[in-house]
Amino acid sequence: MILSPPILALLSGSFLVVLILLYATWYGLQIIRHWDIRSGSELQISLERRTYLISTIMSHALGFQLLSLFLFIYTADQLSSSFTGAMCAAGALNVNRFGYPALLLKILNFMAGGVWLVINATDNSAPDYPLIRKKYMFLLPIGVLITIEAFLQGCYFLGLKPDIITSCCGTLFSSAADDSGALAAPPRYWPAAGYYFFAFLTLGTGALFYTRQKGAYLFSLSSTFLFLFSCLALVFYISPYLYELPTHHCPFCILHREYTFVGYPVYLLFLAGGVSGLGVGAISPFTGVRSLRETLPRIRAELTAVCLISWSAALVISSWAILTSNLKMD
Repeated sequence: MILSPPILALLSGSFLVVLILLYATWYGLQIIRHWDIRSGSELQISLERRTYLISTIMSHALGFQLLSLFLFIYTADQLSSSFTGAMCAAGALNVNRFGYPALLLKILNFMAGGVWLVINATDNSAPDYPLIRKKYMFLLPIGVLITIEAFLQGCYFLGLKPDIITSCCGTLFSSAADDSGALAAPPRYWPAAGYYFFAFLTLGTGALFYTRQKGAYLFSLSSTFLFLFSCLALVFYISPYLYELPTHHCPFCILHREYTFVGYPVYLLFLAGGVSGLGVGAISPFTGVRSLRETLPRIRAELTAVCLISWSAALVISSWAILTSNLKMD
């Protein structure tokens, strides 16, 4: 099982990403301590050369990190056929205690890595690299989290044993409040209420910010809450309409062919909306930096457009699934 190509790709890719992060962190510490764009010293010239290399390899490393989330979910879903009781990724991830922590860390690192790429692109758009210390300081905790994620992922894959009997998604995401084996007893309406409230708040504040450049932080905060509530609403409210079964709350079965693989675009839209919204808030404190006055408004406008398009498309898909479903709930 460990020789499966997707598993080998995930393990080897994570190992390389950790090595790259260690290299970037070492020189990042040197840049944090000694960077001085006004200096013509040999050390400064060396750091300037290094930062080109680090920026390039980190963009590729974090790019793989973003893709690895979907590859991890796909691999876990494919592994479900190897375990008794598993019907999808929900059961495969529950084979040992490392599956779900690794998945949650991958989602967190997806968001953090995406924000770092936004800050890095903003910094590289100015000739004097005004955010270079800040982006490398932010890289330090990201490196720690990705290293922990790689460790948990390795423990998960190395701990897989075909003779293990696991739980199916019907048990893990049970709608019965007294089911002690369920990951959570799903509430009915407050995730949906929160999702639609923050969806319209995000679209409204985003439109205001895009047209008048006002309310950046409210827009970013609203988008962040929308990301959280969208995940809850998908599991606890939207998914039963997709399955047309009121007790089925699994967030992974929608990745299957019988549901037209709708889970992949939905997850991609959620993540794109969350990262772009967070990115707007992350770079907004630097609007007063002189060298960013021309490029930062353009970057924020592009991020806002991506965020609004992503959340609008996700809202249309989820609402269409509810309105056209044969399932009717009070």
